[in-house]
Amino acid sequence: MLPQLSSLDDFRTALGGAPVQDQTAVAGAAARNGQLTKPPGALGRLEDLAIWYGGWRGSARPEISAPQVIVFAGNHGVMEQGVSAFPAEVTAQMVINFEHGGAAINQLAKLAGARMDVHALELDRPTADFTKGAAMSQDDLLAALKAGWESVDPSADLLVVGEMGIGNTTPAAALCCALFGGEAADWTGRGTGVDDAGLANKTRVVAEGVALHQSAIRDGLDALACLGGREIAAMAGAIAAARVLRIPVILDGFICCAAAACLLQTADGALDHAVAGHQSAEGAHAALLAKLGKQPLLSLGLRLGEASGAALAIQVLRGAIACHSGMATFAEAGVSDS
Repeated sequence: MLPQLSSLDDFRTALGGAPVQDQTAVAGAAARNGQLTKPPGALGRLEDLAIWYGGWRGSARPEISAPQVIVFAGNHGVMEQGVSAFPAEVTAQMVINFEHGGAAINQLAKLAGARMDVHALELDRPTADFTKGAAMSQDDLLAALKAGWESVDPSADLLVVGEMGIGNTTPAAALCCALFGGEAADWTGRGTGVDDAGLANKTRVVAEGVALHQSAIRDGLDALACLGGREIAAMAGAIAAARVLRIPVILDGFICCAAAACLLQTADGALDHAVAGHQSAEGAHAALLAKLGKQPLLSLGLRLGEASGAALAIQVLRGAIACHSGMATFAEAGVSDS
């Protein structure tokens, strides 16, 4: 059961006290892996993934039967600064496309056999322009976190979260810069395809926002309130809820990982239940993955968002579990292991 969230401190407490892997299951999965009909280590990372997954699901021989994909949508006041090549109206238009099954993520979720949910978060009330003040009030942040927290199906056995929000690579870059340091240019990319002048403007906006709020940021939740977006906070809430429920998570691209970074900068080990689905084409994603300590499963030049890369990576994890749980041991196959 998930605890109720009445305050941001409730969220911090729940995240800090979240459960860890079942070490008995880890040991059992590792022992089974060592007995399968293959040379030791022959399946590479697939072996590690299966053991990791089993540890979170509490099973030495786990299965994936109920994956969930959730896409959150939000709009951003910082769009007033001209940071995107597309207008904010596209966010709502894409939500309709998701609901009608016409987007890339619909196809990839269906392919993975995943339940897909879409949550539009107050699209008619964008966050504030973070170059002028905090993006969200404490109440708005809590509401967005709760939207993600309450969206996770407790019966799911794997979670993928994604986003839709025109302009949201700008708050994602600002979050990374505020949390990990460096220059704004280190974290700011072209997003949906801004030109050189647009990139320079976007970098200025990120630098101004971080400079304005840096002194108020003590942890990742403070950063979310000052610089984030509703859909980014909702992804963080869902990832945190999955941790409490022992549901493994596959992280998507740069924006999803920025949301995850806010959890890591709030509680140590907050992302132990998560793997990186892919490395996107957004320039700073590789550096962000390094900060998170995550090695991506795929690198295909994707830069769509929507949870598309992570949904595709479900297939990799399914392959790992299929081999681990479905292969025969040497004893079962009547084959000598020496």
